[in-house]
Amino acid sequence: MDYNDLIDDETWAFINRTGDYYPPGTGELPIADQRAIYNRMCREFFQGYPAGVSTEDRVADGVPVRVYECGQSSRTVLYFHGGGFIVGGLQSHDDICAEICARTGLRVVSVDYRLAPEHKHPAQFEDAWAASEYAARTWPGPIILVGDSAGANLAATVAHHARGKMAAIAGQVLIYPGLGGDLQKGSYVAHANAPMLTREEISFYSGIRISGAEPVDDPTYAPLVDGDFSGLPPTVVFAAECDPLHDDGPEYCDRITAASGKAHLYDEKGLVHGYLRGRTTVKRIEESFSRIVSGIEVLGQGKWVW
Repeated sequence: MDYNDLIDDETWAFINRTGDYYPPGTGELPIADQRAIYNRMCREFFQGYPAGVSTEDRVADGVPVRVYECGQSSRTVLYFHGGGFIVGGLQSHDDICAEICARTGLRVVSVDYRLAPEHKHPAQFEDAWAASEYAARTWPGPIILVGDSAGANLAATVAHHARGKMAAIAGQVLIYPGLGGDLQKGSYVAHANAPMLTREEISFYSGIRISGAEPVDDPTYAPLVDGDFSGLPPTVVFAAECDPLHDDGPEYCDRITAASGKAHLYDEKGLVHGYLRGRTTVKRIEESFSRIVSGIEVLGQGKWVW
């Protein structure tokens, strides 16, 4: 794959800047060292809070969360951060959540779920669900599930599990999600060595998340294996073209629409996994982030415009 034909100069500059914080062999380092490197990269990309955003750290039924507000809102965004289930937390996506809050006017609740390998599946799902129940109980009103990468997986697992249990879920926005697609097919093969994320790294993240054999027919692990896609909330998916995970997005949308649900795919051309941090320096990413914000706002209003 010749990525020079797909990726523009601005995006390459973002990719290279990200790579500057990752020394060769980072993936082979102890998890604690990988987290330190990731946290340093996040600090370097941190862009501060927009004016008017305040935060409060809470514990949601045992799960740490950070609540972002910019005025009173009857609607809540539950945000699940990416990081392969092994890195990330309240700090890693702090400014992203603050900006979503400021631009939508909605309350944003960032969820600090437990990480692997110290905590194996289903710990991450259990924390995501506990935080969702807390949010529904604490802030009555519509809830929009949002996540990127591994966090998008968790948002989708909550959406599937919430059917018949939590009426507040008004929609979900999934950003370059990993939903349990077949590593031997499609984009997993075509983009196996893509910038920012490789198929080998996906296999590593999957392996470290579990004890023993990979779960079978477990939608709390891989939403794409669910045998029932009916009754899911309106869904907007953002798939990055140059990403091994790309095909999970359109497949997920197709499953929802085949079950008479509402789903819309934004296929973001020339973009790579983990692109959110380039939202103020890369025009393509800035435009995608505006679509993400708009999607959250529209779903929060109970509308469907696609």
